[in-house]
Amino acid sequence: MAPALIFIGVFLLFPFVWVFIISFTNRTLTGLGAVSPSFVGLQNYLRLFDLQRWMRPGEFGNALWNTLLFVVGSAVLGQVPLGLGMALVFHRCRRALREAVFTLAIVAWILPGVTVAFTWIAFLDRDFGTLNAILTSLGLGAVDWYFDYPLLAIILFNIWRGTAFSMLLFSAALGTIPPSYWETSEVVGATGWQRFRDVIFPLIRPHVLTALILVTLWTFNVFTPYLITGGGPLFRSETVSMYTYRVAFRFLEFGRGATAAVIIMVINLILAVGYLVSLKRQAVYQ
Repeated sequence: MAPALIFIGVFLLFPFVWVFIISFTNRTLTGLGAVSPSFVGLQNYLRLFDLQRWMRPGEFGNALWNTLLFVVGSAVLGQVPLGLGMALVFHRCRRALREAVFTLAIVAWILPGVTVAFTWIAFLDRDFGTLNAILTSLGLGAVDWYFDYPLLAIILFNIWRGTAFSMLLFSAALGTIPPSYWETSEVVGATGWQRFRDVIFPLIRPHVLTALILVTLWTFNVFTPYLITGGGPLFRSETVSMYTYRVAFRFLEFGRGATAAVIIMVINLILAVGYLVSLKRQAVYQ
């Protein structure tokens, strides 16, 4: 028990407490703030939530709004329904086909982030990208994805990147449904939608909730899209993790960066509590 408590204290609690303390200072990497950082009270927090500039490009409010759109588009509307759809489509297919599709999805999931980012940069390139070549061959015009639709570009990237987790989770959930349920629904002539609505969804509802919370949590913190757009152009694809990185490690203002990190940790804590409460409720109902 003691080693576990020491591990938690050193690697979890101490960094959190340290970041929390720094968020009340003007600590920087260079200059006077690096030699003798001063206690500034709530100044960093007030600046972070200054309503007069909160939603301006490059400010925290703009990054938080982009993050909300990114999480909703990528996780809630993208990875979870797409993963569920793929699991349903291939659940009762031939084993070889299902294994081939699942293997390709898992490969996309486990590939190094830098490799995948470089691939997507080439895929969405305005002049030489594969996607624009396809659109042009169909008679549609080429699109400058990184300038006209930077947020959509990283949403598509993250959907492609993370759908495998949802697909595996839902595939395992579908495997727990007794075959007799499927056979009975077929005998009574239920349509695909009726089978999903009345048989499948009620049985996998806890897994849907778990997938939503976990994917939302991971998507909120993901940093890989920075490798594609760098948060630009004009901060239009900057999320809160990119904002924190820019302030803390490019502007070297550790105090302000720590303030944003504390807010991110609080949001993550709320999502984690929601996840734990949902697990507890599932255990009670079961």
